[in-house]
Amino acid sequence: MSNSKIWLSSPHMGGSEQQYVNEAFDTNWVAPLGPNVTGFEQDLEQFLNDDIYVAALSSGTAAIHLGLVLLGVQAGDEVICQSFTFSASANPILYLGATPVFIDSEPETWNMCPVALDEAIADRISKGKKPKAIVPVHLYGMPFKAHEITAVAAKYGIPILEDSAEALGSTYKGKNCGTFGEIAALSFNGNKIITTSGGGALATHSKEVKEKAVFLATQARDNAPHYQHSEIGYNYRLSNICAGIGRGQMEVLGKHIGLRRKMHEFYVDFFKNIKEVTVFTEPNSDYFSNHWLSCIVIDSKALGKTSSDLRIALEQHNIECRPLWKPMHLQPVFERYPYYGGTISEHLFENGLCLPSGSNLTESDKMRISDALRSFFNIF
Repeated sequence: MSNSKIWLSSPHMGGSEQQYVNEAFDTNWVAPLGPNVTGFEQDLEQFLNDDIYVAALSSGTAAIHLGLVLLGVQAGDEVICQSFTFSASANPILYLGATPVFIDSEPETWNMCPVALDEAIADRISKGKKPKAIVPVHLYGMPFKAHEITAVAAKYGIPILEDSAEALGSTYKGKNCGTFGEIAALSFNGNKIITTSGGGALATHSKEVKEKAVFLATQARDNAPHYQHSEIGYNYRLSNICAGIGRGQMEVLGKHIGLRRKMHEFYVDFFKNIKEVTVFTEPNSDYFSNHWLSCIVIDSKALGKTSSDLRIALEQHNIECRPLWKPMHLQPVFERYPYYGGTISEHLFENGLCLPSGSNLTESDKMRISDALRSFFNIF
């Protein structure tokens, strides 16, 4: 049997991407604008529905940064951010000289805890620092508790910047992730459910906000025959070539979601009789996850082995896996900032693991993963 690398989540081309890229070369649209950019934005708007406007950008991080700018975040402000996430959710807060205030997770979706969020906002207001924005995350494709989070945000009149980088195609009560906040960020990095190589997008319910995002993303050039700038701008627009990859990827998005969900079912079936392992899954039928990454939590005390032990064992079989995100409030660069909540995210980090989840995993790959897991868990 082949011992080639089984990746955690590798790019999966659908076949028509090259057509759009070739068209860009043939028509000399090799620039951060062009028909593919416009077409990709329209494809995303149609998919998300709900009167959404999309600006295609160079990364999901750029979308979060621009989103904070558009929400008026400035130096000295405070921004609420989910702690259990990738650093890109929080880094742009510091780009602007603002202060991140981190919130623990709840155990059902692993996302921002609404109770801790409410407590944090009330406490910050009592200290004379009303947060300017809230950044919740749909982690690993699992929708956050949108009804409860948006209710808390509305209670205090604070806008939501929705980090939907991992959740394209996920829904809560039939509503697409990426449509709950005033602004949302999407990512098309190489490991995401669809990719543009590198890229992202900003989604909003406002045409004016989209237009302002595009203006800022193209160096904020004023309408003048010469180069004139009245505001600080950024070089954040997506290239027409990368957008061509995205257009081809949009044609197979539904298929990729189905394949990712089948990988999740594969793990649910494998671990169904191993009581020391919990597979991360939807709390109830209100939630539909794209299962961008399939994750597990191990009861190491009961099993006598840890998630780190499993990670090392799989690596010895040339199978990539990864610990769950280390919470931001435990990161050296962020540990001095305020934190509200308990130890849910810390427990998940210490005991959880992301398993190979790609939509391009073969039956042979699944057999190798199964054999390696059987060996680790002594299943014969």
